[in-house]
Amino acid sequence: SKKCCKTKSYSLTMVLVISVCRYPLGMSGGQILDEDISASSQWSESTAARYGRLDFEEGDGAWCPEITVEPDNLKEFLQIDLRSLHFITLVGTQGRHAGGIGNEFAQMYKIKYSRDGSRWISWKNRQGKQVIEGNRNAYDIVLKDLDPPIIARFVRFMPVTDHSMNVCMRVELYGCEWLDGLVSYNAPAGEQMNSPSYPIYLNDSVYDGAVIYSMTEGLGQLTDGVCGLDDFTHSHVWPGYDYVGWNNESFPSGYVEIMFEFDRTRNFTTMKVHCNNMFSQHVKAFRQVVCYFRSDLDWEASPLSFSPVVDEKNPSARFVTVNLANHMASAIKCHFYFADAWMLFSEITFQSDTAMYNTTLAPPKTGPPNIQPDDPTHKVDDSNTRILIGCLVAIIFILVAIIVIILWRQVWQKMLEKASRRMLDDELTASLSIQSETFTYNHNPNQSGTTSEQESNSTYERIFPLGPDYQEPSRLICKLPEFAQSSEDPVVQDGVPHYAEADIVNLQGVTGSNTYAIPAVTMDLLSGKDVAVEEFPRKLLTFKEKLGEGQFGEVHLCEAEGMQEFMNKEFLFDIAEDLPVLVAVKMLRSDANKNARNDFLKEIKIMSRLKDPNIIRLLAVCIYSDPLCMITEYMENGDLNQFLSRHEPEGQLAQLSNAPTVSFNNLCYMATQIASGMKYLSSLNFVHRDLATRNCLVGKKYTIKIADFGMSRNLYSGDYYRIQGRAVLPIRWMSWESILLGKFTTASDMWAFGVTLWEILNYCKEQPYSQLTDEQVIENTGEFFRDQKRQIYLPQPVLCPDSLYKVMLCCWRRNTKERPSFQEIHQALLEIQP
Repeated sequence: SKKCCKTKSYSLTMVLVISVCRYPLGMSGGQILDEDISASSQWSESTAARYGRLDFEEGDGAWCPEITVEPDNLKEFLQIDLRSLHFITLVGTQGRHAGGIGNEFAQMYKIKYSRDGSRWISWKNRQGKQVIEGNRNAYDIVLKDLDPPIIARFVRFMPVTDHSMNVCMRVELYGCEWLDGLVSYNAPAGEQMNSPSYPIYLNDSVYDGAVIYSMTEGLGQLTDGVCGLDDFTHSHVWPGYDYVGWNNESFPSGYVEIMFEFDRTRNFTTMKVHCNNMFSQHVKAFRQVVCYFRSDLDWEASPLSFSPVVDEKNPSARFVTVNLANHMASAIKCHFYFADAWMLFSEITFQSDTAMYNTTLAPPKTGPPNIQPDDPTHKVDDSNTRILIGCLVAIIFILVAIIVIILWRQVWQKMLEKASRRMLDDELTASLSIQSETFTYNHNPNQSGTTSEQESNSTYERIFPLGPDYQEPSRLICKLPEFAQSSEDPVVQDGVPHYAEADIVNLQGVTGSNTYAIPAVTMDLLSGKDVAVEEFPRKLLTFKEKLGEGQFGEVHLCEAEGMQEFMNKEFLFDIAEDLPVLVAVKMLRSDANKNARNDFLKEIKIMSRLKDPNIIRLLAVCIYSDPLCMITEYMENGDLNQFLSRHEPEGQLAQLSNAPTVSFNNLCYMATQIASGMKYLSSLNFVHRDLATRNCLVGKKYTIKIADFGMSRNLYSGDYYRIQGRAVLPIRWMSWESILLGKFTTASDMWAFGVTLWEILNYCKEQPYSQLTDEQVIENTGEFFRDQKRQIYLPQPVLCPDSLYKVMLCCWRRNTKERPSFQEIHQALLEIQP
């Protein structure tokens, strides 16, 4: 069998990966409107602010101020209004060329920025320098990184000269939208740590607000996108530079108070705090945080309290995720309690949804902006009006479309009714016809007993044929620069063969979960005549809870009375016959189209053949009348993700908090069962495509069964990435080749198993790659493709031994042929299990 080699794990150093957040914001592309570009003055109408777009030649070719720029005269500026807060990492400038007629450019410039249009801040680099080197000719584009990046809505470019000269500018901003919505944080000023060799300065050196005894009305290193190293004494600037730190002797109350102000009222889900944990230097992550929320003018009376697990074994810096439980607030005040002498933070980020449809920043609390009537930079923000007009136009078009569809359906409905009914009746008659003998699929019919990887090609429209939610996620590859240059499909370097589109049969798509995909050859083996499942009386089902829904159906949690009478003798329930059985009922909506009905019946065929102790079983069906239903097992402890997130590892902390625990041995036992179930599926050439703890159910005595309900549950909507508003994919669990090339194989299931194992060892307390946005996760898959040793791996969990982490790393090997089989993984876990 394959041996798991030791692979280097690259730690995450960025929470906002600045190399990813570098999209042009719309000067050159036209997304920024003319009305959002203004200037202090202009030569003429043909050199107005709207002509200051990078790489454009309209008008006289650039923005040019009215008068010659003098040394130390910073009155002239070109201003851009981005309409909302953005994280800006890069700027580009260009002079006026105008086809050889112009020869004006800015050799140097400064940048000022504002988040509210009132208070303007001068940008400076980490060494305190404000002047940025500009252009040396009128035509070349010069790009300059902003280090540190800025968070702003308004940006001004201000040409600087060392002698009197004419200047013209064309500009572009690069970055991405600031989804945190944070406009300022107020905190005590960072302090100095005295070490035997040299002082360590833990102040916020790039804070853009006021700093006296405390920091007010600004943003700085806690939002600059850079995470500090494990050893805080090392930095690319000076010792301690990446962290803001405080000593407990300065805080008699035992905590540091940080208040966060946001652009509008938001629905907060999580806060992530990057903490140092170098306990050898008396530095630890906070032991408790208490957060207060303000939605209007008053603070809520009941604060939220969270206590992370204190880690005295691993000195690595880490993100601590605080669940904010969907609190509505425009400001949050948090008390971070010391766990040791020092507490050091390098990044704090928030995840939220906006709760108010207001695209304009509110004026600061100190009073209205001091704007004079003649100020050329002041404009009335009419974005709400434009949105309202756009909505009304869209509603009119939708109504017209609905009328056309109704008329069309009335014309054709009667013509198709008889034919459709006849075809459906024929399908129902043969729906449960299944061969009774066992089967396996082989590439070579002369080599019995061998299994093979089943793949699909990179076009998702055949893999996901059921509706508009599933379209070509392989377009994600265009987001990577080296792939955006060519329209050709990328070449797979490892040369893994894959099935053609027509060879793939999709299943489990009815309720939105799209779990199993199998070769058409295997599907052909399911054309026998024997009935594998019984019809169950609907009246014996009692609705308990709606688990989720998809495009064509729903999943309900129900109690079934007398289910034992309808089951095969080989299936044993551990529930008395007179007691109801907890089941999951997949229900097809009565208005589903013919393709959806046919897929539902095929799904019943396949599910009826899956007979493994670690796979959810199909128990019965209801297909004699609408709505069509399939009834499957459900486990009393729910899904594994929720189950583990409610438990803690065994130890003193769990005893003190009286929290339920799960031992390391039981974690290994559950992981081994998942490997066993996947070994069974892979032996039938089934590709699951959505393996995760949310799709594993937990029964008595830590019994695990693999299911497929996760994607249809609203609870896990955050685990799925919607591409261009259509395709929905669990990208944090997907292999690089599945994301970039649309290839799903047993090897890609193996990758997902490694992520699932990582979830289990973290007690499902954190989402995989929680420090990365979805776009950054996709960018990281590009690093796997390029294979230049810059890819980021999931870190080793605190409770995970080296031997088990090696298993995970084997699952995440770049070359699919080098990943182990589920049979090998199952055996390896059996050997590791204590």
